[in-house]
Amino acid sequence: MGKTKDLSAFEQGVVVGARRTGLCQELQRCWVFHAQQFPVFINNGLPPKGHPANLTQLWEALESTWASIPVERLQHLVESIPRQIETVLRAKGGANNLKSKKASSFHEFARSTNDAWDIDDEEDEDFLAPIHPSSLPPTLLSTQQVPPLPPQQPINTTIEPDTGPGPADRLAPPTAEVRLQHEEANGRVVVKSSSEAQLNTNTVRSTLQKQQSLPVRPIIPLVARISDQNSSGAPIMTVRDKSRLDKFKYLLSCPNTDLEELRKHSWSGIPREVRPITWRLLSGYLPVNMERRDLVLKRKRDEYFGFIEQYYHSRTDETYKDTYRQIHIDIPRTNPLIPLFQQPAVQEVFERILFIWAIRHPASGYVQGINDLVTPFFVVFLSEFVEEDVENFDVASLPLETQRNIEADSFWCMTKLLDGIQDNYTFAQPGIQNKVKALEELVSRIDEDIHNYFKRYEVEYLQFAFRWMNNLLMRELPLRCTIRLWDTYQAEQEGFSHFHLYVCAAFLIEWRKEILSMVDFQGLLMLLQNLPTIHWGNEEVGLLLAEAYRLKYMFADAPNHYKR
Repeated sequence: MGKTKDLSAFEQGVVVGARRTGLCQELQRCWVFHAQQFPVFINNGLPPKGHPANLTQLWEALESTWASIPVERLQHLVESIPRQIETVLRAKGGANNLKSKKASSFHEFARSTNDAWDIDDEEDEDFLAPIHPSSLPPTLLSTQQVPPLPPQQPINTTIEPDTGPGPADRLAPPTAEVRLQHEEANGRVVVKSSSEAQLNTNTVRSTLQKQQSLPVRPIIPLVARISDQNSSGAPIMTVRDKSRLDKFKYLLSCPNTDLEELRKHSWSGIPREVRPITWRLLSGYLPVNMERRDLVLKRKRDEYFGFIEQYYHSRTDETYKDTYRQIHIDIPRTNPLIPLFQQPAVQEVFERILFIWAIRHPASGYVQGINDLVTPFFVVFLSEFVEEDVENFDVASLPLETQRNIEADSFWCMTKLLDGIQDNYTFAQPGIQNKVKALEELVSRIDEDIHNYFKRYEVEYLQFAFRWMNNLLMRELPLRCTIRLWDTYQAEQEGFSHFHLYVCAAFLIEWRKEILSMVDFQGLLMLLQNLPTIHWGNEEVGLLLAEAYRLKYMFADAPNHYKR
């Protein structure tokens, strides 16, 4: 009965009706909590100390985290099931008359969708204790507080093709029905746990299924690749590319670099070979005078590590422990499918960068989403020392001095970026609120059909565009595309604070056909939160930027065009 095709016609109707009435939502949230409490991530090498190394340890870890689900949530689940079953039976397995509820109650719907960073993050803050992968709960809670688990059974370690969303394999507790792949040859289990799990539109999918364990990280070209590529594959150095690279090298070798000329050439993309120094210059971190650069670099790097010595030990103090705890939780969620960011050495770098930035900027402090903004700088500055595939490179193999330089440069360039958009992260995030409102006004002028379609289904721009502004589209685009996008943002005078608005408008219009094909509120929200950009490359980003520039040219200096 694990697959829908094995059910009778009436049973299939009941399953469909259950999904449409939200019968499975409470069970699904239990899985969300369970998955969030099981922070074991993909690791290409041997598991770090403390990770489950065999099926017995894995089972114990699963039991521990399953037992930690709050009893109130389980009680709510039990109390809600009879009422929801009655609704399903009354509808005889068909669609229920929930249209008005779905259209008018976004807050209820939002509980089963992801926000800008994660699912139910604020609602369940107390549930997410700062657990490190090496410190899983050693004991279970009292069996009087939580329902007992079935007796341990051998785990089926194969994953069958998903021919249909059946209820049994979606909603069962962690018994033999939980299919986990493992490497029996090595006697260990490598589990993938992604905090960015999202709920699909037509089926109530368990978040744990999106976090299915994998014996080896899948090799999918252009999915999580960091290297510069077009959608058709790795680029070939053309005559034009070589000419552009020579021009960059000439500008960078001048005694005083012409920043305006450098911005002009950077707008259409920066060659990988010169991107690190170009980003340092365009961000204002390096001086244009070549003779001063080494001195400035040494001074700023020493200054950063002075901050580390002065402040980092205070992360456990009462004043800062909540800030550090949130950073510690968010770091593993940063690009969880890229092995580079799951290395302990890299996560420690990010923790130091974010903590020092937070305590030096008390007006905003650390806000979820800022953790994403470190990654492009870190990857670009790392690529200066790595010729092979960056995403699988072992950072710990670099000389310590090189690691320190990459960390300090990433900190200062991120700081320069955030200085221009800090109102995005101060109390109530007024910068983001204003930008979302501006996006709504802009879209109403450039594509009235989409704007009215959102109004028809009561879709608020804040429900999807908040993340676009907060994370600068980093959650919507592959990292390679973000790096290319930031080439242009840094070439623009106000790229991150102003031009980004027009990029978001162009990005929205890009999906016009798909948006207008949706027929309900839920479908629209899920599309807008899961736009299919996984295979995007430089070509697509270039077209997006060209359209954004056209919109900026038309509307930026034309306030009468901007508003009705």
